Amino acid sequence: MSRRPGETSYRDTAFGIIPRSKLIPLEIEGIKRAWDFVLEMHAAGRISITLDSLREIHRVGFGWIFPDLGGRFRTVDVEVSDHKPPKFFIVPQLMLDFCRDIEERLRHLPSIENPDFLGALITLLAWAHHRFLWIHPFQDYNGRMARLLINIILLNLDLPPVELKVETKSGRHRYIQALQAGDNGDYRLLERIIKRAIAESVAGLR
Repeated sequence: MSRRPGETSYRDTAFGIIPRSKLIPLEIEGIKRAWDFVLEMHAAGRISITLDSLREIHRVGFGWIFPDLGGRFRTVDVEVSDHKPPKFFIVPQLMLDFCRDIEERLRHLPSIENPDFLGALITLLAWAHHRFLWIHPFQDYNGRMARLLINIILLNLDLPPVELKVETKSGRHRYIQALQAGDNGDYRLLERIIKRAIAESVAGLR
């Protein structure tokens, strides 16, 4: 049944069926739990980008809210705006290929002293971020996970984390435009967003 304009949405959670207004603080706490877990993993050494690690981060962050969905790849087909992600039954193989692809691309990343490093890094981050969202492996919180993924790659390179600033109306609009362009193989808008985020992160360390 479709929701009428202005009607409050409800979700079935571990805390019962609750409205969106009560879900938001739980989601904020979930994002914090996922990030704290990533930092714990980083403190213990390099974070391997694998099916298991990504599912575990998702479980820690959101499984306590949605026990049936946390840490599990989606088992249904979905539609996200104008994008139709791949069929659910090929998600595990696509994600396995994705994780292997990231590791291979990281092996060919220029050294940090190389003048081509920053450009190559931004290209990699834009591709990885968009590809993850294109696959849409989880039922929910794929955007949060995709932004965490960027920071996992940065942490593994001993670089500071970034914030893509997608929460404002204008920032969200630019972000969606960038993702839609990425659907057509054009990552330039997304690369600009990431480049700006890196510049702001580095400036904040000065």
